[in-house]
Amino acid sequence: MSKIYETKSAEETFAIGSKLADSAKAGDILCLKGELGAGKTVFAKGFSKGLGISAHVTSPTFTLMQIYEEGRLPLYHFDLYRLSGDSQIEPNTLEDIGFFDYLYGEGVCIIEWAEYARDLIPPESTWIEINPDKGGRIIKIGCLK
Repeated sequence: MSKIYETKSAEETFAIGSKLADSAKAGDILCLKGELGAGKTVFAKGFSKGLGISAHVTSPTFTLMQIYEEGRLPLYHFDLYRLSGDSQIEPNTLEDIGFFDYLYGEGVCIIEWAEYARDLIPPESTWIEINPDKGGRIIKIGCLK
């Protein structure tokens, strides 16, 4: 079952992420899909705020992963864009960065560009698709890979 939100600003996208964090539990995996500039990182920032993380959250595009441990739950924030080369990522590439250790860790994973590892993502993960629409965003939560 999918839930669809329409937002008109970055602040509203942030708020949806923050609200979703209220029900987050250890082991949750959020897979974010959307084109460049769609709002994936804004959503992740809102989610982190909802977990009680006050650190400045940025996209881990160049670092591949950021860990935030100060909130109600640790947040493991991945960005797979640079690893993909526009194709599926090999399991050993993700193994090398400890990806699978965090998937089953004590916190919540947010994975930007998760579609590049779709075959390696656990089936119980929550997929969130964010698409620009008339100056705002359409956010589909629970959509299939």
